[in-house]
Amino acid sequence: MDSERPPYATACSVDDFRRNLEAARARIAAACMRAGRDPSGVRLLPVSKTVPEARLRLAYAAGCRELGENKVQEAQGKAEAMADLTDLRWSVIGHLQTNKAKHVARFASEFQALDSLRVAAALDRHLQAEGRALDVFVQVNASGEASKFGLAPEDVAGFVRELPAFASLRVRGLMTLALMSSDPDRVRPCFALLRGLRQRLRQEAPDGIGMDALSMGMSGDFELAVEEGATVVRIGQAIFGARALPDSHYWPEPGRGSEGG
Repeated sequence: MDSERPPYATACSVDDFRRNLEAARARIAAACMRAGRDPSGVRLLPVSKTVPEARLRLAYAAGCRELGENKVQEAQGKAEAMADLTDLRWSVIGHLQTNKAKHVARFASEFQALDSLRVAAALDRHLQAEGRALDVFVQVNASGEASKFGLAPEDVAGFVRELPAFASLRVRGLMTLALMSSDPDRVRPCFALLRGLRQRLRQEAPDGIGMDALSMGMSGDFELAVEEGATVVRIGQAIFGARALPDSHYWPEPGRGSEGG
């Protein structure tokens, strides 16, 4: 686990980013080998929250073609500033307020934190106005913590049954944030729960609703997530370097006014 690793050094050059990307992919490949999986079935999503444009351009030069951001305003600003990089895709991975849906509909290629029909409706309305579609993941609160967003596991099937009404949303699968702990025996069950939920939903999801993808695992736990079936891992610090503030700062508690948007 990453809690046993030294703090990640800040990547400041194209070579730094290449090394970090290669190291992350090597760790993914090793986890796949342990689980009997093909590494090509795991997508690495670099998470660039708080990282300035200049360093993101270095990451792009090192091969990054998609970036994940928690906060809509930060993501939109970066997307506009880097619009010259026409093959760069943006994934919004943090909680979304309905009044920010119009912004996501304009620039994002993916939204990984869908847990509200009101947000689904707002996104669908604005996407139709833009003539666009959006890949989405349903966020599940697999750890059961009150401080985290996402649907309770028992509510996901009913929620998914409502999603065909939103034609501009392309449902790809499920996303979760595991319990933040250095104890693998506490973290792994969160990932196993999501994998089991995905297996059940595959049998009953409506036509047109995809349940192939599992987005789970961050810098501190992505190897466990891969072992448990992750198809997308969201890696920030292991690629860009340590952040000044803890993860809790970027995942505000439900009910607060600045909810990740």
